[in-house]
Amino acid sequence: MLKKPVAANRKKFLAKTREQLLETKTKLLGEIDSESRAEREGSKDEGMDTYDLASEERDREINFILSDRERVKLKQIDDALERLDDGAYGVCDSCGLEIAEERLEAMPFSRLCRDCQQEQEREAKSQRRFDDERNTYRKIGSTDADDDNA
Repeated sequence: MLKKPVAANRKKFLAKTREQLLETKTKLLGEIDSESRAEREGSKDEGMDTYDLASEERDREINFILSDRERVKLKQIDDALERLDDGAYGVCDSCGLEIAEERLEAMPFSRLCRDCQQEQEREAKSQRRFDDERNTYRKIGSTDADDDNA
C-alpha cells in the first residue's frame, strides 16, 4: 500500500526533471546560437593591428573551449532525456540501484549512485598515482641513459 504514493512521487519527480532538462537544453541552445551569431558578426579583421588580432584569436579559443563544454552538456541532457524515455533514468549504470533523488536534483545527468561514483573516483585517483609513479621512473631512467651518452 505504501508503494503507490512512493511511485506517484517518483513519477512527479521524473516529470519535473524532464521539464528542467528541456528548459536547460532550450536555454543552452539559445546561448550557443547567440554566441555563434556574435562571433560571425565580430570576425571582421579589417583595421586591426597584431595585438588586436592576437586578442581576438585568444577569445575565439576560449569560446571554442566553452562551446565544447556546452556540446558535452547538451549530449548529457539528451542522454538523460533518452533514459527518461526508456525508463532507465535514475538507475545506477554500475550497480543497478536507484540513484537518490537528492543526487539527481543536484546532478540531473548522473549515471552513477553516490557509492559507485566514489568508487570510480578512487579507482581513477589510484590509476593517476600509478601513472605518475611510472612516468617518474621513466624520467629517471632516461636521465641516466642521457648521462651515459654525454
